[in-house]
Amino acid sequence: MTASSEAVLAAVGAVRDPEIRRPIAELDMLDSVELLDGVADVRLSLTVVGCPAADRIEQDVRRAAEGVEGVREVAVHLGVMAPERRAALAERLRGERRNPFGPDSLTRVVAVTSGKGGVGKSTVTANLAVALARRGLAVGVLDADVHGFSIPGLLGIPPETSPVDLDGLIVPPVAHGVKAVSIGMFLPPGERDGAVAWRGPMLHRTLNQFLTDTHFGALDVLLLDTPPGTGDVAISLGQLLPHAEVLVVTTPQPAAADVAVRSGLVARKLGQRLIGVVETMAPARLPDGGVLDLFGSGGGEAVAARLGVPLLAQVPLSAALRRAGDAGTPIVAEPGDDDAAAALEALAAAVAGIGRDLSGRRLPLGV
Repeated sequence: MTASSEAVLAAVGAVRDPEIRRPIAELDMLDSVELLDGVADVRLSLTVVGCPAADRIEQDVRRAAEGVEGVREVAVHLGVMAPERRAALAERLRGERRNPFGPDSLTRVVAVTSGKGGVGKSTVTANLAVALARRGLAVGVLDADVHGFSIPGLLGIPPETSPVDLDGLIVPPVAHGVKAVSIGMFLPPGERDGAVAWRGPMLHRTLNQFLTDTHFGALDVLLLDTPPGTGDVAISLGQLLPHAEVLVVTTPQPAAADVAVRSGLVARKLGQRLIGVVETMAPARLPDGGVLDLFGSGGGEAVAARLGVPLLAQVPLSAALRRAGDAGTPIVAEPGDDDAAAALEALAAAVAGIGRDLSGRRLPLGV
């Protein structure tokens, strides 16, 4: 190859797949690059037929090639990997570990739990994920609330979006810089507003498959949006991820606080580490200087005191927060002066600053 051809090859090979988040040369997607009389001819093999990122990849490759000196025209040809080549890539991405978030992983796993439903746990999870991603961390979300999945909607992932199936390896979609997977993405298009009626064994298998067969890549933090209560999913996650850290979400009212304590106690019994409490629907400041305490006050402090952990955030009632969730644009994704957004940003700062307990872990250190 000429020096110019090598320059085009280097530029194009560095383009990252927007879903797998790795350079296409590293993913064996780049077939050939030729440069003749200023015309760059680039041939790629996508992972699957109908790859949803095809247009984005083609545009990024074209832009990269056009940026090389001496290139006046670019032709991009897209093909599809042969089954054997795709299987080899999937096996390489899957790696040798059964659970990439097991005891040897350096990814922080944070489960967001609550004693009862309707306290804003999923809203906290989605906004915490986006706020952490905006701080420069690689973040993934696993929607473990199989019966009440809502993460795709809160992150603005269109209902028709399905993860890429790379020879049995799930490549999750990305929204607001966060990789997310949810059972709602795997239901037939006409049933995504329906109900999932599964019992314990099926729930356990699904969660295990999400953990082992989803290619999140190298994450700093994996957030788990768990279902309310202390049932099958909580126990399964305790078995699959006993080293997880736990955030307990409650509202201010005593009835919610009492139940929230139970979820924290169960997590502790399963060996998980409680790191703090988040109070939602907290008293809100009114324009006239008054305070709206629709759900009372003091629940967050009470739960934190009973569990012996800090109260990390009090997220006030906020119409803007509700509207942002309905629109699929987490309120922390866009700068603003809303008190709820400020509380969620403070929560992200607190979670990012909490030290990890690595006792008893084998760390993958080089020698």
